[in-house]
Amino acid sequence: MPSNDVQPDIIDFYSRTYDEDARLRHQSDGRLEFLRTQELLRRHLPAAPARVLDVGGGTGVHAEWLAADGYQVHLIDPVARHREQAAARGTFTVADGDARALGTPDHSYDAVLLLGPLYHLQRRADRIRALGQAHRTVRPGGLVVAAAISRHAPLLDAAAKGQVDARNQAQLARDLGAGEYDGSGGFTTAYFHTVAELRSEWADSGLGEAEVFGIEGPLWPTVKHLERAGLPVPPDLFDSALCAARIVERDNSLLAASAHLLAVGSPDTGTGPHASR
Repeated sequence: MPSNDVQPDIIDFYSRTYDEDARLRHQSDGRLEFLRTQELLRRHLPAAPARVLDVGGGTGVHAEWLAADGYQVHLIDPVARHREQAAARGTFTVADGDARALGTPDHSYDAVLLLGPLYHLQRRADRIRALGQAHRTVRPGGLVVAAAISRHAPLLDAAAKGQVDARNQAQLARDLGAGEYDGSGGFTTAYFHTVAELRSEWADSGLGEAEVFGIEGPLWPTVKHLERAGLPVPPDLFDSALCAARIVERDNSLLAASAHLLAVGSPDTGTGPHASR
């Protein structure tokens, strides 16, 4: 499926408005997400030089370090600006593409990463299709990893900014019951998952059972709010947030407190990555 089948507002957002590379590299909450994603991937990926397909890999912020670790990485992304930035890194291959129709041979990669596509597909059928494409493309015993934005992230972000009060309390509560986001609040069209939905979509795509991790942990709104207010984020606070995220990364009672969720699994067993190795 070519990139012109992706919603124009999403393409425009990443082409003209938003610098995802800078967010992950330089903003404190983005760095928290990046470092935690990196350590979770390093923990679960098969050993290099395994073949990794980075679907919706953006500017190559993860593909770059994966290639440096010795992986054979191919990145696809529907945004031309992203592909140009990714290709300039020169350590992995880059192509146009859409998560819903990968155009890859069956069982041709050792790991397939979807670190963005699920939250830009508002229709459940499209998300299951994207996960199904990952399932088709990964080898038996390989690894599929998919990120999702937590349904609770907008509420926690608003609360940290002091923007939750009696006037919008009811609306924010209603928003927790619906995942579709219309792009009116500074982000582009998106879908926000509950943990249960992410597990359900994973299973319905044929991938079996996923391990779900909270990426940033519960302190990301504090880190983000300090930086947003123009205040320095003390290194000990950042390190504390990072350590707290590690401690509760699989605590079901706190998964939704992370801004992003990470589903990890090996589709031949349906029992998570550890069972296949």
